[in-house]
Order: sequence, then structure tokens, then C-alpha cells
Amino acid sequence: MTQKNAIHDNLLNSITAGKRLLAVLIDPDKFCVQNSNGFFEKVNASVATHIFVGGSTVEDHRTAPVIKAVKSHTDLPVVLFPGDVTQLTDNADALLFLSLISGRNPDYLIGKHVDAVSRIPRTTLEIISTGYILIESGKTTAVEKVTNTRPLSRHDLETIVNTATAGELLGMKMIYLEAGSGAPEPIPPAIISATRKAISIPLITGGGIRNKEQLEDAYNAGADMVVIGTAFEENEAFFNQLKK
Repeated sequence: MTQKNAIHDNLLNSITAGKRLLAVLIDPDKFCVQNSNGFFEKVNASVATHIFVGGSTVEDHRTAPVIKAVKSHTDLPVVLFPGDVTQLTDNADALLFLSLISGRNPDYLIGKHVDAVSRIPRTTLEIISTGYILIESGKTTAVEKVTNTRPLSRHDLETIVNTATAGELLGMKMIYLEAGSGAPEPIPPAIISATRKAISIPLITGGGIRNKEQLEDAYNAGADMVVIGTAFEENEAFFNQLKK
């Protein structure tokens, strides 16, 4: 069992120290437990600081065994990044309690959270409330389909910044700017920079990052943590640039 608030406190301390945080995202539906040794050799040899586990659509009872496998291969903190309450499991260290504040579907603003409450008191998970903002990327993402919400226009900087600020004022501990899995392009640096200037809580960005230049652009614009998924495994050149 992790100390209460240990993950979030360590994250804040790392940010204060100027450390760049990198989370590797694992989708349980796409992750092969049997062939995970090679993948985690890469993870452990890299500058990754966290493992995120979750997806927009994941089969029931699939998440727990994946997290168990993850923990057998790495000592990095494992954080649930769930698309639904069915992905909740006590095997992880923390849970991003995501509220899709860019959309107006009440299920993903509060409804799913109410459904999750009956499970949370029975867990040792550290709960980290996170304002989740989906931004258009040029394609329809799985998040958009599952939540039946529209992303914010990347050209509407004022609404994006105001949404992030509202999330902080509502008491969110972090803001997550999401382009979506497999996005053609990552979140533009101008959006990251404007959001960073408007809020004082940690800022995460993910989706569409496929090379070191895009990663550096996100950090330089003000992202405290960047999340990468399939590019970590599929782009060998990118991975080699992320070695410790």
C-alpha cells in the first residue's frame, strides 16, 4: 500500500525540482502480457517516470492482470487512466479521477464518478482528481466516440484556457490536455504555453507525440508531464533518444 498522496506529492516535488516527467501509456486491450519482457526492458532503460494504464474501451477484468504484469517488471509508479469504472482495480498505485470538462455529457462530468464511489472506499488507490480536456486533432478519436462529446477546437484558445482554469477553480489537482490516441498531430505548443500561464496546478499533455522534437516542444511550452503510447514501442529511433 502506498502512502496517502505519495504519487501526487512526489509529482509536485519533481516539478518543483525542474524534472521533466514522462508517462508511458499502456492500453490493456492492446498489451500482450506474455510478450512484455522486451517492452519493459525498454521502459526501464528509458527516462520514463510513470506508467499509465487504461483505454477508452477495455474488456472487463482485463486491466487487473495487465497491471499485475507491469508491476512484476518495473518499480515505476503505476497510475490508472481509466475510460470506465470497469477498469478500476486495487492493483495500481493511483487513479486519475478524470472529469471530461471539455465535454457536456453529464456521464463523463460526474455520472461515472458517482458509479465509481462505491468501489473507491474499498481500495488503497491514491485518488488524483484531474480535469480532462479533449482537443481536436484532425481525426475522430476513441474518446470522442465513447463519450459522445466533441473536442474543443484547437483554434479556440480562449475556451481551452478558460476550461483549464475552471477545472483548477473547481478543485482539480491536475489538468490533462489530450489530442487522443493515434492523433495525427500533438497539442500545439501555443495551447500548452497559454494553459501553463493560466493555471498553477500540474499540466499533462498527450496524444500524437511521435518524435523527440515534438516531445521537447511540449516540455518547452510548459508541460510538466508528457504521455506517450504506441510511439514508444513502435519507433525504435524515438526510443533510443529516450534512454537514460
